[in-house]
Amino acid sequence: MIHQEYMKRKTFLSSVFTTGAALQAIAMDQRVEEDAHQKIQIPAYLQPGDIIGITSPAGYITVAEIEPAVERLQAWGYKVMMGATIGKRDFTFGGTDAERAADLQALINHQEVKAILCARGGYGLVRIIDQIDGKPLKKHPKWIIGFSDVTVLHNHLHQQVGIASIHSKMCNSFPDKWEEADALQQQTIQSIGDCLSGKKMWYDAPHNSANKTGKSKGLLVGGNLRTIETLAGTKSDLETNGKILFVEDTGEYLYSIDRMFWNLKRSGKLSKLSGLIIGGFKIKKDDAGEAFGKTLEEIVLEKVKEYNYPVCFDFPVGHQKNNMALKCGVVYDFTVSTEKTILLQI
Repeated sequence: MIHQEYMKRKTFLSSVFTTGAALQAIAMDQRVEEDAHQKIQIPAYLQPGDIIGITSPAGYITVAEIEPAVERLQAWGYKVMMGATIGKRDFTFGGTDAERAADLQALINHQEVKAILCARGGYGLVRIIDQIDGKPLKKHPKWIIGFSDVTVLHNHLHQQVGIASIHSKMCNSFPDKWEEADALQQQTIQSIGDCLSGKKMWYDAPHNSANKTGKSKGLLVGGNLRTIETLAGTKSDLETNGKILFVEDTGEYLYSIDRMFWNLKRSGKLSKLSGLIIGGFKIKKDDAGEAFGKTLEEIVLEKVKEYNYPVCFDFPVGHQKNNMALKCGVVYDFTVSTEKTILLQI
């Protein structure tokens, strides 16, 4: 009798645990599905006469240094509002933490400002991101523009606010004389204007023999790899399930890049992707006698070898002249073929 009751109880518990595991698996699948279709608000595209605010939430910049950007924005038909941090300096920063946070918040709160262009990168946004109130952006979404250290802001906006943003060059990359800039520099700057005006964005990249071919669709997210790594475990940590992830970096050793990709893999950011885009990587030369022994392509492919999504290298994004503006949080078709890579906004 005792034996029979024990067996019944064991069978019941086994059934409960099996059912629980199945429900947990279903819940996980549902979460992945929800993540893949995350609701992201798209700010209104700009019209002639709209105001673009400029602020320095990271490194410092002078008024003279932003003049080429102001001239180009005005040439596109927009008005410019200069933030209080332009021309300010607190060591390497564009003003104190309090000043930078207040300036960014003021432009966020200003309902007539339709977009915010970060003047430059460097370092500083992680010091102020928790002071920024994103609720006004939920009611009145606006485009926030920049890259490098601004990756903090892009990822935070994606996760905590749920609005699209523009990953692109900033004021310190606009040419002093537009008519003397080469075609590639003009094209990359013009891509910012194209994003702001609402054009459907289309990009291509040359074939790389290390690419993993395929076709997928998903929300585009990403930015500077080192910055994404440092946001792990915070409120700004990026959820990548079902999404197309792009990464770029500069001034890193190969061993450091390897470590960062292990971080992505071990934290689960690579396992449920729709696609992976590798942009520009300016790599430091290995120290004498300390050769790492793997190329960038080998580092990446080692981490994604068991996954079936498309992967491309040499995409035009990063700390380089060929740095095209990308709309983060917007859905794209991603095709990697034996001929070239195409990223097409849907």
